[in-house]
Amino acid sequence: MKDLSLGYSPCPNDTFIFYALVHGKVDAGDLRFREILEDVETLNQMARRAELDITKISFHAYGHLRKTYCLLRSGGALGKGCGPLVVSKNYQQMKDLKGKKIAVPGKLTTAFLLLQLFDPSLRERVMVMPFHRIIDALRNDEADAGLIIHESRFTYQDAGLRQVLDLGEWWEKETGLPIPLGGIIAKRELGEGLIQEIEKGIRKSLEYAIANSGEPRSYIKKHSQEIENSVIEQHIGLYVNDYSLDLGVDGIRAVHELFRLSEEKGIIERSSRPLFA
Repeated sequence: MKDLSLGYSPCPNDTFIFYALVHGKVDAGDLRFREILEDVETLNQMARRAELDITKISFHAYGHLRKTYCLLRSGGALGKGCGPLVVSKNYQQMKDLKGKKIAVPGKLTTAFLLLQLFDPSLRERVMVMPFHRIIDALRNDEADAGLIIHESRFTYQDAGLRQVLDLGEWWEKETGLPIPLGGIIAKRELGEGLIQEIEKGIRKSLEYAIANSGEPRSYIKKHSQEIENSVIEQHIGLYVNDYSLDLGVDGIRAVHELFRLSEEKGIIERSSRPLFA
């Protein structure tokens, strides 16, 4: 039996995808997965230290880790209409945020990468905090604007905030491609054969969850106790899609384009490593 550490976030899309795999609901051969649930920025930093065999990762972070990790085709978060939002209580246009304090959910998040691609000057006064704290920080005037991800997309208006920019929409207009938010990566040293088995297991796990959508609910709710059921449904509906089953041609093109633009602007180092094993 091969034991592997598997990191993913407590967000509903991830617990939905990995429920069957970590609960033995699908055949994973001789593989056994030890779940490690952390917010995505913590996982980004753990992957930077090569602490995890397999993990969910922000594509921004993966741009720095291509030597050590390869990308898997299943389990990721890509799509259209699901990008990060810049929101504010007092400001309505991005030009008004020059020199202002912007709360971001981590410097290795894809959200922060997109903000830099949109306007590099906006990184000058960022405040890093856990994603779930950003809305309260704006409500309490700790920051002038915030970069929100995950379920915050569905709740920010309840806090009296307004959207200033949809970075996903901006990306789609610029490239015509889905926005690659997060992917699943595995250590290259595991070897191509084992990595393919891991990839098959993740796809089986998601297919199981889709076919038995009610079964993972208690597991999902356990790790998202402060989220309303309706928000959980919206979250899964937005972030789990065909790209989660397989990146496909457009998904792979989107990842390449994100890295190309980021390399051109010097945000990530150039790499000749292939995405996959």
